[in-house]
Amino acid sequence: MPITEPFATAHRLLGAHLIGRGVTARITEVEAYDGANDPGSHAFRGRTPRNEVMFGPAGHLYCYFSYGMHVCCNYVCGPDGRSAAVLLRAAEILDGIELARERRGGAPDRNLGRGPACLTQALGIRLSDNGTALHDDDSAVRVEWRDRVPATSINSGPRVGVSGAGGDAVAYPWRFWIDGDPTVSAYRAAKPRRRRTD
Repeated sequence: MPITEPFATAHRLLGAHLIGRGVTARITEVEAYDGANDPGSHAFRGRTPRNEVMFGPAGHLYCYFSYGMHVCCNYVCGPDGRSAAVLLRAAEILDGIELARERRGGAPDRNLGRGPACLTQALGIRLSDNGTALHDDDSAVRVEWRDRVPATSINSGPRVGVSGAGGDAVAYPWRFWIDGDPTVSAYRAAKPRRRRTD
């Protein structure tokens, strides 16, 4: 069953299994995005063809291109009609490691699912998976809830690479990860955008 609130969903996803095309991974890092209430969210300015899936129903996959070349994916978690999602940032590969290695071109095992684009590549998640029902046993990509990670083992901090107001580390410490897990990605602040003068 999906959860319909981004922060509860973010915590619940840690330790859950993400399964995609022959590879199973244990989610170790996520980021929450609260739609219209969140200047870092793709849905902050309202519904568009790109972010339509973010508006529900919950429990579906929202995929998008990052920097025009990498697929990233989110677990949609708002009630129908209200946008909210959790970016799946990193995971430990548990099963199908040879296939994950092949897809990731020989990356070290701890880096196979370390970072949102690496994770989708390792699991064979494509832009065409946008809208997939993640709790349907017949889906090519799905999520299985597992034992909860204790709150004492979860850290939080600023989201990675989010610029502007949504990148405020004090107001939006909405990245969550399993403490001490080696597959968690390194924090990188957003690079300031330079205005062209020509």
